[in-house]
Amino acid sequence: MLELITPPTVEPVTLAEAKAHLKIETNDDDALLATFIAAARARAEWHLGRAFITQDWVLWLDRWPHSNCVGIPLPPLQAVTSVKTCAQNGTVTDLDASLWSADLVSAPARLTLNGALPGNLRPQNAIAIAFTAGYGDAAGDVPAPIRAGILDLIADLYANRGDQARAVPMPASFAPYRMVRL
Repeated sequence: MLELITPPTVEPVTLAEAKAHLKIETNDDDALLATFIAAARARAEWHLGRAFITQDWVLWLDRWPHSNCVGIPLPPLQAVTSVKTCAQNGTVTDLDASLWSADLVSAPARLTLNGALPGNLRPQNAIAIAFTAGYGDAAGDVPAPIRAGILDLIADLYANRGDQARAVPMPASFAPYRMVRL
């Protein structure tokens, strides 16, 4: 299970950028556009399986995989901040950083166990891996093709804001960034 701890503090596209893209000169729809910006970002993050702006997450595991390697979702991974175990009696223990190593280069990133986990772990959500993901703190840190795709999603939401549900195709600019599991 993934738990969002700290959401992004800014969006990858500003209101001014969205208005320029849509050629809107008034402020009448600013609140609506702000909602569309957040919705387009969330949809793009879900579709691509990535985090765009810096955000903190916890990945909860019932047990460590037999492969000894855990894939950390939502690339790019900035850091693994802690690995904790939860015993059946409720005791939470920080796993010493020497007992695990993080591969920050792979996408998805990988966390490898270098030692043994404590025994007597609870059966559900026994391991908590806290991590920071995203391209950076600012909108400009997000790759331009992703930002352009978000603008296209915003344009589609704005142009088709009626109450008719329909499938919205993902922008082609997203293709190189999509996480695909084989």
